[in-house]
Amino acid sequence: MASFNKVILLGNLTRDPEVRYTPKGSAVCDLGLAVNRQYTLDSGEKREEVTYVDVVLWARLAEIAGEYLKKGRPVFIEGRLQMDTWDDKQSGQKRTKLRVVGETMQLLGSRPPAATGAAESGDEDRQSRAAKPSPPPPKSTESAAPDEDEIPF
Repeated sequence: MASFNKVILLGNLTRDPEVRYTPKGSAVCDLGLAVNRQYTLDSGEKREEVTYVDVVLWARLAEIAGEYLKKGRPVFIEGRLQMDTWDDKQSGQKRTKLRVVGETMQLLGSRPPAATGAAESGDEDRQSRAAKPSPPPPKSTESAAPDEDEIPF
């Protein structure tokens, strides 16, 4: 029988990303995602429920998340479900946790303030350009109506 394991999530980060590296040098990033669902009861009362999802990202995707994502930012993630199983060191019991392994990610919303010097200077340039009024267009010495002989069609 065929199997299909695909998860699509759109939500907000519940905490800043935590990036770490494996002994072989691969980046790993853990995210907490809050996904909201709004619905209306038969009585007309509006309700909202929140589902919290743990997401793990690997390699370059993990590095990008660590660099650009912050708590509260919206993000779109596609991935697959994975069940992790381990023995609890304190109680000795077998533990399990279902989480999403992110395979693609799209950053949503506006860009946050830049964190690097090069990007900051770019932001300052953009802000200074926005603050300065643009010069008026040059005045034309020709009449406003074009001459019919000059129209190419």
